[in-house]
Order: sequence, then C-alpha cells, then structure tokens
Amino acid sequence: MTNAPTQTNTAQVETPQDRGTTWLAGAGLRPTRQRVALAGLLVGDGRDRHVTAESLFEAAGRTGEKVSLATVYNTLRAFCDAGLLREITVDGSKSYFDTNMTDHPHFYWEDDNRLSDAPAEQLEIARVPDAPEGAEIASVDVVIRLRRS
Repeated sequence: MTNAPTQTNTAQVETPQDRGTTWLAGAGLRPTRQRVALAGLLVGDGRDRHVTAESLFEAAGRTGEKVSLATVYNTLRAFCDAGLLREITVDGSKSYFDTNMTDHPHFYWEDDNRLSDAPAEQLEIARVPDAPEGAEIASVDVVIRLRRS
C-alpha cells in the first residue's frame, strides 16, 4: 500500500474584494486598500447599484472600513474618470453613482430620494435637438421623477 497524497478541492470562492480588484484592474486603476474596499461594496455581489457618496461612506463604516467621506468622494470621482461608474445628477446638486454603464433611463423616487433603473426597452426618443454650432451631444440622460400617489 502506498501513501499517495490526498487530493483536496482547492477551488476558491471569489470574494467581493476579489471582484473589486478585478474591476479596478480592468480600468487600470491601482488597487489601494480603500479603493478595493469601496469597489467590493459597489460590485462585490455582481449586482448593479446606485449610490451616493454618503450612502457608500455609511456602508463602508458598517463593514468596519476606515475611510473618510472626502476619500469616498475622491474615489468615486476616480472611478467615474476611469469609466467604471456613471454620475447621475438630480436637481443639479444631488449626485448618484451608477455601476450599470449601459445606456438606460432612471426613475428618481422623490419621496425616498432614491434612484433606480427604468426599463430601457420602454423608452423611445424620436428626436433630440441639434447641438449648437461648435458643440456635440456627449450623452442624453433621462431621469423620470416619481412620487407616490
């Protein structure tokens, strides 16, 4: 009888931090501890989400991550600049950050100050105005404001 080594299953489960690191690497961003932690919160479960800097700061705090609100703002800006997030501005002052980078409209729930995806297949835009001379249309954001009836 020989003593052959026992084979064990070494397949590792991908953690939210692993997904965050992969997400950052795809955009060429350096995976600092804070970026990886925030990226893990944003994309770690594989679901799209809409966050504000404040809501992401609170989520980081709940996980025990030590990060300042200023760092959250700066990190979200870096993620937008790298093409990882889209910023959606409501009322000219409230910014939401969307992990879904496809073209799609949004519902803004006024009662909850919450942003959610609206069904893109139901939106029809037949025509947009021509851009003024010397300008080009970079994008069209559609935010449909809702309130409970």
